[in-house]
Amino acid sequence: MGGTSREVQVPRSRGNQAGGSVRLGDIELRNRLVTSSSLLGYGVSSSGFYGMSPIALLVPLAEFGAVTTRTLTVAPREGHFTTREDWSPRELPGLLKRYGRVLRGVDGGFINAFGWCNIGIEAYLRDYYPRTREQRTIISLGGFSAEEFVSLVDSVNAAVPAGDIAAVEFNVSCHNVNFDFSQILDAVLAEAVPRSNHPVILKLSPDVDYLDNARRAAKAGVSALTAINTVKALRLDPRTGVPLLANRFGGLSGRAIKPIGLRVVAELRDAGVTLPIIATGGIRTVDDCREYFWAGADAVSLGSASWLASYPGYALTPLYAARVRRVLRAVKRYREQPPGRPPLPSSPVTSSRSPTR
Repeated sequence: MGGTSREVQVPRSRGNQAGGSVRLGDIELRNRLVTSSSLLGYGVSSSGFYGMSPIALLVPLAEFGAVTTRTLTVAPREGHFTTREDWSPRELPGLLKRYGRVLRGVDGGFINAFGWCNIGIEAYLRDYYPRTREQRTIISLGGFSAEEFVSLVDSVNAAVPAGDIAAVEFNVSCHNVNFDFSQILDAVLAEAVPRSNHPVILKLSPDVDYLDNARRAAKAGVSALTAINTVKALRLDPRTGVPLLANRFGGLSGRAIKPIGLRVVAELRDAGVTLPIIATGGIRTVDDCREYFWAGADAVSLGSASWLASYPGYALTPLYAARVRRVLRAVKRYREQPPGRPPLPSSPVTSSRSPTR
């Protein structure tokens, strides 16, 4: 990025910006850059070093379009990790060992299988949501039946007045919980979506028929789509053949899946899907955001490519945080793309140290 500030241009037909906020249909964001589910926990650290990426501690989260929570379930869920939050610094070796069974760095990204480890919706609404009211929030919800999604929606409705959060996101595409969501999707859309007092975002998997799921979501009144969730993946120890993750399979994220994310967003638009799209997958730089906007996204989301590093790599946390802040400034400063301009690589950006506003 060469230290320069670059504007990001978004086609005028997708989304409306006014009064310092962005509207994607009935979803109001502070700008077009949000954070992906899980990486930042519940939006605030529980102990100063556990629960969210340390890079986020040096970034003004309240300035993002929205911060997406870890996926929350009806009851607390250990998943493949732990719900314990009171880790002390002297227990760090044991905590890192636990992480090694659910999160591993691989070529071009990370593979994880936390299995929806979370404290449960009630604890989140009681202990964390009040501490993040200065942020714009997307609450990620996960369940194994329509009844569970209805219960989750009812809990959010009861605790959060309409308009106080950006949206709820229905995670019906996680590979790490070993469940076939296709068997409940229609019931979830029919029963839980109309029940919500808040806009609903449906999170799409690149490993299933995302075009059909997007069309069904539109018919059910879903407000937007998140594209994409992680890609189902496997890594083995080459010496023993033992899977690196305790769950065997996991979700691949990071730079490696950016071309897949771009393909899915483009195919959704090519198929005539008009719902707003929040794109995620391998986003680290302003150029990554620009590519997704040209592919058809309305907003972009920072995930593991921005928030995770190797353990030694976290020594560079201040530099990584500066990069995130640079992307945030650029996306907040976006210019609408004049109609009719072809999406050539050099056309959507003005590069200078003093961008035109």
